[in-house]
Amino acid sequence: MLPLQDKELVQIVDRALADAALRGGPWLACRPGCTPCCHGVFRISQLDALRLQTALDALRLEDPQRAAAVTMRAEALVATLSAEFPGDATTGRLDEQHTPEQEAAWEGFSDLPAADTACAALDPASGRCELYDGRPLTCRIFGPPVQNEGGIGVCELCYTGATEAQVLAGEMHLAHQELEEELDQQLAASGRTGETLIAWALRP
Repeated sequence: MLPLQDKELVQIVDRALADAALRGGPWLACRPGCTPCCHGVFRISQLDALRLQTALDALRLEDPQRAAAVTMRAEALVATLSAEFPGDATTGRLDEQHTPEQEAAWEGFSDLPAADTACAALDPASGRCELYDGRPLTCRIFGPPVQNEGGIGVCELCYTGATEAQVLAGEMHLAHQELEEELDQQLAASGRTGETLIAWALRP
């Protein structure tokens, strides 16, 4: 069961996105059907995984056929990626990235052609996320300029031709990290630890 404060966490992030979108205006390419960011693999927390599973459960009640299609796509991805999975492919738990070897294993895995596939939650016909309301935080902050370890990161399709000042003016201001860490710790105390991938979170 999702922690009660996850709703608050999502609202904080979504408000930050709405603010960045308002300031970014036409510089943002994000729209329904724009799906490059829905391809490839990235690490998600157990909180993200649980939110996705909750959204999938809701979709099963609303539209069992669409939910079954999501599950089938997830199963297919797990079958394709398991052999090279940098962690425990049975549980879906990724190795920690504490050593150069572990970091290299993750980089090698994420660079595999097979890993550059569409997310299981993406409906290939409509180009829309079937679990949009339950999507991971990474999905919620991708697009606008965001501060990271390497400086300001922004989707390559957004802010094309913009000056540095224009990019900085559209930066997404995030203030969710403390609450996210608190909720992660709550889940860890209940035994849900480590990171995983979306496909593993959505398989049966």
